[in-house]
Amino acid sequence: MLSLPDMPTEKALIGGEWVAARSTLTVEAPSYGVSIGQIARCGAGEVDAAVAAASGALPGWLTWTARARGQWLLDFAQEIERNEEQLSALECADTGKPMSQARGDIKACARYFRFYAGAADKLHGETIPFESGFSVVTLREPFGVCAQIIPWNYPAQIFGRCVAASLAAGNTVVVKPAEDACLSVLRLAELAMDCGLPAGVLNVIPGLGREAGAALASHPRIDHLSFTGSPETGTLVTQAAARHHVPVTLELGGKSPQIVFADADGDAAPEAVVRGIVQNAGQTCSAGSRLLIDDTVADQFLERLSKRFLALRCDAGEANADCGPLINARQKSVLESRLRAALSSGVKVLAKGSLADTAPAGGHFVEPQVLVDIPEGHELLREELFGPVLVVQRFRSEDEALALANETDFGLCAGVWTTDGGRQWRLARQLQCGQVFINNYGAGGGIELPFGGVGRSGHGREKGFEGLRSFTRIKTVAVRHG
Repeated sequence: MLSLPDMPTEKALIGGEWVAARSTLTVEAPSYGVSIGQIARCGAGEVDAAVAAASGALPGWLTWTARARGQWLLDFAQEIERNEEQLSALECADTGKPMSQARGDIKACARYFRFYAGAADKLHGETIPFESGFSVVTLREPFGVCAQIIPWNYPAQIFGRCVAASLAAGNTVVVKPAEDACLSVLRLAELAMDCGLPAGVLNVIPGLGREAGAALASHPRIDHLSFTGSPETGTLVTQAAARHHVPVTLELGGKSPQIVFADADGDAAPEAVVRGIVQNAGQTCSAGSRLLIDDTVADQFLERLSKRFLALRCDAGEANADCGPLINARQKSVLESRLRAALSSGVKVLAKGSLADTAPAGGHFVEPQVLVDIPEGHELLREELFGPVLVVQRFRSEDEALALANETDFGLCAGVWTTDGGRQWRLARQLQCGQVFINNYGAGGGIELPFGGVGRSGHGREKGFEGLRSFTRIKTVAVRHG
């Protein structure tokens, strides 16, 4: 098991100080199912203090020019890069994901801060042509105190995409990380203070969602809220924020299809389909969890896919195998229960990976698998499983493929594999989702690319310049000068 650095994991960062909460929570290593430490269990009191600290720090932070904020973001990106190995080890131990994926997440976190460092002084308003005698401009201004409730599957990455954009736009921040995995976030916060961020600009309050998360979402002094998580919790968060008319950005998951036509690249498509569902043990909102395959090539494609799945191995994160564990015993139990119910209804397992001989006995592992013969309308085709499970449907025409792809209440991502240029654009325009990938899936993370969904996948956009703009509000100034 990986050793962890000496750091104040059992405390919250409030107003530039590490503050002990009234109690703590146990941190578990998903690869082993054993405790690796304690974190603070913050409640309403700590939330009040963190919001007050962010509010108090706002006037001073607003005196920093956009260029100065950008320079700090760049300095911090370099600090993340200097501490990449330590942060990667924390992410690997805390989430159980393979070390190579954990390292990629830390690299991505640094890239977010680099990207928004360069974007900070390019956040412009507009000049609007208007009636004679008027000059009209729009100003983009920060909201003020931004609250961010981030999940356990990509804590460092989502910290980067939310916090970097918020700070670049001139906001102060209160982050509530997930209780299941927040060690990298706590270390990042520690590094941010070491890097000279003014006290109170960034505050981190670990704790349970029903306690710290609920108190933050309903707090009357926050000005904007970002939430990544389940649709059910997203509804509760939105309702809580609505009591104070706080705008909310939601990213709530997906049931994303990869649509493979007969003319698809026979080498690239199967590999992308495997990566799209096995990454982070399928615990990815944008996972390509549905394979829609042209019936004329389905048998050959599935035979090749089966061989790849049969070769997949699960192991502890530091073993850097194909697939790590699920985040906790509860997630494993729920997924296994749903799989048992599916198999009892006639669904079949086409191919399944296995546990490595070295996989720890206490780890929360579920083998990656491909499911076929799924009855029409089955929940496997509509509901997010959040595990390394790929479900397969066949289609006989482009119209049928499109209908199947859109036959879900989610709408986050879709992959389209075809060399037909007309078909590429027809589907890109008609697929009901926020991102469409043609002959690829995920575009390497796409830090520069706007990300978000429709329907049950949420609303609002993160990443890229759209993500930066989402942390600002527009003010119109109309000057009558005769």
